[in-house]
Amino acid sequence: MELKFKKNEVIFRQGDPSDCMYRIEEGRVGIFLDYGTADQRKLTELTAGQFLGEMGLLDSAKRSAAAVSLAEGTRLQVIDEANFGRSLAEDPDSMLSLLQQMSMRLRRISRDYADACRTVSDVMEAEKAGKQRDAALQNRIAKTLAGLEASRLEGTAEGGADE
Repeated sequence: MELKFKKNEVIFRQGDPSDCMYRIEEGRVGIFLDYGTADQRKLTELTAGQFLGEMGLLDSAKRSAAAVSLAEGTRLQVIDEANFGRSLAEDPDSMLSLLQQMSMRLRRISRDYADACRTVSDVMEAEKAGKQRDAALQNRIAKTLAGLEASRLEGTAEGGADE
């Protein structure tokens, strides 16, 4: 089944029940935390060929973010549990693409998490030792924060963000 969305139309909201994922056939989709509130944050932007909502299909948990069409005429293929198996059999290249996108997302999150943990550990050690944060550590803190922000926004290049 295919769905078509207008620009700025909500595809699903954070906290909605989930039982399917989507493949973007045409257009762009933004993934947001706290969409529609003063605290709204755009995590990433996805384009044609990318998937969203895969976590919902796999674990049926509530949506962890909102998805919003960013272009007029955005078209999404709905992949639910019933047609997931058929998609695997009929289009293994597409399913391989899904797995590659998920792997890139997990790799990016793992890298960012490890960098953040190292930086926090170094800050804590400096504070325990009663040292001022030197310029190198201050620079690492800034780079870690900038890297985390960049990772959130580079979804188009690296396969998007989890939803």
